[in-house]
Amino acid sequence: MPRSQNKTVQTTQSVDSFLSGVSPSKKAGEARVLDALFRKVTGLEPVMWGPSIIGYGRYHYRYASGREGDFLATGFSPRKAAHSIYIMPGYADFGGILSRLGKYKLGKSCLYVNKLSDIDLDVLSELILAGLEDLGSHWPVEPI
Repeated sequence: MPRSQNKTVQTTQSVDSFLSGVSPSKKAGEARVLDALFRKVTGLEPVMWGPSIIGYGRYHYRYASGREGDFLATGFSPRKAAHSIYIMPGYADFGGILSRLGKYKLGKSCLYVNKLSDIDLDVLSELILAGLEDLGSHWPVEPI
């Protein structure tokens, strides 16, 4: 089977330049808070994935179908409507942690948070670590 390419790939765009262009200013400030939190919790330096996702760490996957590729281990994107937070690889149930997080919407492998004041950042830190540990039990997570 030919290897298909991921739509979202690592880029050389500067994270700081990207964060400087986020608007409105309240969303930009929250993005800086998330960046600091992800750096502290993961111990990893961020890189851009695609035009608007900030990722911390990466992993290489290879499915039984033969499809393989690299993807960010965890991260976020400060979208206009809500912050998209990529922290749950989809292998485990994080219901216990999520029940303490606050107000969010759940996607397939991410959370949507309108504003950071809606959630408990300590619980988010716990969720980031749990997601990385779960991901690492399936695929090795490495710094970039």
